[in-house]
Amino acid sequence: MVREEINWLSTREAARQLGITTRTLYRLIDSGQIPAYKFGRVIRLQEHEVDAFVQSARIEPGELEHLYADSGTPEED
Repeated sequence: MVREEINWLSTREAARQLGITTRTLYRLIDSGQIPAYKFGRVIRLQEHEVDAFVQSARIEPGELEHLYADSGTPEED
């Protein structure tokens, strides 16, 4: 049986990779959006699961139209 090696990330590394604060990362973990693992007092994330979260957050073309569609008010820069 061949096992794939798991690349573990600390919460600091995962937050840095996502471009968010560790506090925001803890919220994502607590809400179940990103899986995490607790080993004693240490929390770790699997790199491939962080990558999967990034892919699931991808914005598809046309999803943001409500943010820029003509609303009758002047556009803010």
